[in-house]
Amino acid sequence: MNPIERVARRVDSFQQGHAPVAFLFAVTKKFGDDNAGTLVSNLAYSAFGAIFPLLLLLVTVLGLILGNSSSARRAVLHSTLSQFPVIGTELTQNIHALQRGSGAALIVSLVMLLWGTTGVAQAGLFTMAQIWNLPGPERPNYIKRVGRSFGFLGVLGLGLIVTTFAAGFGTFGRHNLALGLVGEAAAVAINIGQYFLAFRALTPKSVPTHQLWPGAVIGGIGWTILQAAGGYLIGHDLRNDSAVYGVFGLVLGLLAWIYIGVELSVYAAEVNTVLARRLWPRGLVQPPLTEADQRSMALQATQNQRRPEQHVSVAFSEEPMTQDDFARTTEE
Repeated sequence: MNPIERVARRVDSFQQGHAPVAFLFAVTKKFGDDNAGTLVSNLAYSAFGAIFPLLLLLVTVLGLILGNSSSARRAVLHSTLSQFPVIGTELTQNIHALQRGSGAALIVSLVMLLWGTTGVAQAGLFTMAQIWNLPGPERPNYIKRVGRSFGFLGVLGLGLIVTTFAAGFGTFGRHNLALGLVGEAAAVAINIGQYFLAFRALTPKSVPTHQLWPGAVIGGIGWTILQAAGGYLIGHDLRNDSAVYGVFGLVLGLLAWIYIGVELSVYAAEVNTVLARRLWPRGLVQPPLTEADQRSMALQATQNQRRPEQHVSVAFSEEPMTQDDFARTTEE
């Protein structure tokens, strides 16, 4: 055994012997096993492409529903754009409602915008199915995916309504420490609830509902911290900095913020899977494979099942298979 392997096995023994460290390593390893970096990039790209259509849809609908109530429109937009504390002001200046010139054209435009924004929900559905390593027969078909996509948009709408009222409460909390703490606690609770509902809308029914709560709690707390950090950044470091202004600053800031939020959400979903499937401790150095390693690898294999008539089985041996062993197994 060379010195590098000896050190690696000592580190591996330490992490497997300490549950918190072993769990964090297992979540990170599961993230890599699922090629979740690619999933994050795909979901972030879809979300980035949907942000402006969603905001355009929101502004237009607010104009139709609220009419001349500019204060109500400002309150709703403020609660929405507060999700992007670094570039929210820039978004406000670049989003304008569709004109009412033709009622039919406006309706068609709204329907097309709504349909186009379901792409981010479709990407989320695929991401959750991959994270849970679900085989093909357990994944929702096209009709169910469309229904879940609109359900996800409904979750976003509900979250918008709740955060609008919370934003009004938070205004009073700026002048009172107790109310401020209550407001922050309410923000955490709202974000946790949004994460839970989003996970439920995007995760197939074969995954029990109670297994979605741990990741929702982590995601909600993490997102609240991100928003607070963004608010601190804009208030202290970027107040007189023109780097965030202009088209390039807006695009880069929005893309970075979305990517961070998506990555946080995917890690939160991985926590759910690792807890539910008991996928820790994982081995840093193989062989040998831990029981959690074997369960994870078996899940990765069985998720490639495409039809109910197809059967996928996984077996492990003490010694690595040779090419002859693999050929013999394939023939059998």
